[in-house]
Amino acid sequence: MRISITREISLPDAVKLERFRHSPALGPRILFFSGGSALRSLSQDIIQYTHNSIHLITPFDSGGSSAKLRRAFDIPAVGDIRNRLMSLADQTIQGNPEMFELFAYRLPRDKDHDSLLDELATITYGEHPLVTHIPDPLRAILRNHLHQFIDMMPEDFDLRGASIGNLVLAAGYLANRRHLDPVIYLFSKMVQVLGVVRPIANNNVHLCVRLADGQVICGQHRFTGKNKVPPKVPVSEIWLAAGENDPTPVEVTIRDKTRQLIGSAELICYPMGSFYSSLIANLLPRGVGSAIAENRCPKVFIPNTGNDPELNGHDIAAQVHTLLAHLKKDNTSITDTDVLNFVLLDINCQPFPGETALEAKGVRILRLPLTETNCDRINPRRLNPILLSLC
Repeated sequence: MRISITREISLPDAVKLERFRHSPALGPRILFFSGGSALRSLSQDIIQYTHNSIHLITPFDSGGSSAKLRRAFDIPAVGDIRNRLMSLADQTIQGNPEMFELFAYRLPRDKDHDSLLDELATITYGEHPLVTHIPDPLRAILRNHLHQFIDMMPEDFDLRGASIGNLVLAAGYLANRRHLDPVIYLFSKMVQVLGVVRPIANNNVHLCVRLADGQVICGQHRFTGKNKVPPKVPVSEIWLAAGENDPTPVEVTIRDKTRQLIGSAELICYPMGSFYSSLIANLLPRGVGSAIAENRCPKVFIPNTGNDPELNGHDIAAQVHTLLAHLKKDNTSITDTDVLNFVLLDINCQPFPGETALEAKGVRILRLPLTETNCDRINPRRLNPILLSLC
């Protein structure tokens, strides 16, 4: 397919892709607003084309082992950050596959506290099978962070199901005066992360939603449908709140370095994934929409092709409307095409209400093969070449 932006572009562009593949260190700066695991495969695939992708991650998760760490230490969620760092790590470097395995390892859920402490101590002292093959200085740095975690850990901290990677990042956060950037930078260098990973905010706040029937739900884990039954009525509003049990709205503003990262992007992608808790959550801090509007690069929205429990009652038109509303809230002078240029759909996706009106405003609807036969999940090996071609 050929489209016109300011020039004719082939999608996918084989010549451009080969150039990126030949020199990924010089590849384009594609920015993704995301969280969770939806972009794990995409991240693992995109590093063959570019080592400069940017991943702004939500630190607002309130479920799983991240929740235990948040409650014990009053910290932002680190699980999604850990996931993305390891997805982008160069697996060809000695020690990195072993690091990946260790960071992904979770302590058993069926052991008593003393047994879990013993296993954590075995890892910390470098005697665990997952640690023995990690070369120094990686092993020494990991062990030091785990020693710090054990020193700070409350006596009643629940280690069942704890992610070792999350414990390491939490210790680094606390040791660096409660800042995530230093520990992310350190581990990015250690495992050669081929991209940039940053939280959208450094604040310890939570997500809160109001449903169409007026019910208010605080805490991401309570409305995503992953750990509990999803709400039966649509989400009508989402905001950042003071706590997982306190719906008081709080204002968070992005840092200058985050604004600069957004301004440096050569393409901005609002990707598939949990619509509210991964995508829209990233757009809640003040300044995100304005920073996007100031960057004149292409901006692409990719709706989910599969089932997202958070999208109950939301068709594509409703998703686009919600996305634009959050992107334009910073400034009433922001137009639709300042923050969105393309809606990328699978070739089998039928026309949706409002599509013609959206295109009349200058937002292009692109239908291209994104999924495999009889599969409703977007294939990263099909998606990435399209995004790279649009840069």
